[in-house]
Amino acid sequence: MAEPIVVLVTCSSEEEALKIAGALVEERLAACANLIAPVRSIYRWEGKIWDEKEWLLIIKTQSQRFEELEKKVKSLHSYTVPEIISLPINEGSLSYLNWIKENTK
Repeated sequence: MAEPIVVLVTCSSEEEALKIAGALVEERLAACANLIAPVRSIYRWEGKIWDEKEWLLIIKTQSQRFEELEKKVKSLHSYTVPEIISLPINEGSLSYLNWIKENTK
């Protein structure tokens, strides 16, 4: 059974975030993607601590679309290991949840 989810993806630039968001919505892998920029990310990569600006996508979709969405993000993303994290939407406006469902068929 498909459940509504939020997927978080960080991107290296606004251009990359816009490209990924546009492709996901165009291909109906996401109903919507919000872009928050910039966010400051502090992380460990290849044994070094990094402090970088990133652009965060907050993507609304259905659980049944996650696998395809993940593949699409990876195909467009510049990172070797992009952040692609799915979170359940436990509750929400029924009309909004229906809108997500209708736009990710």
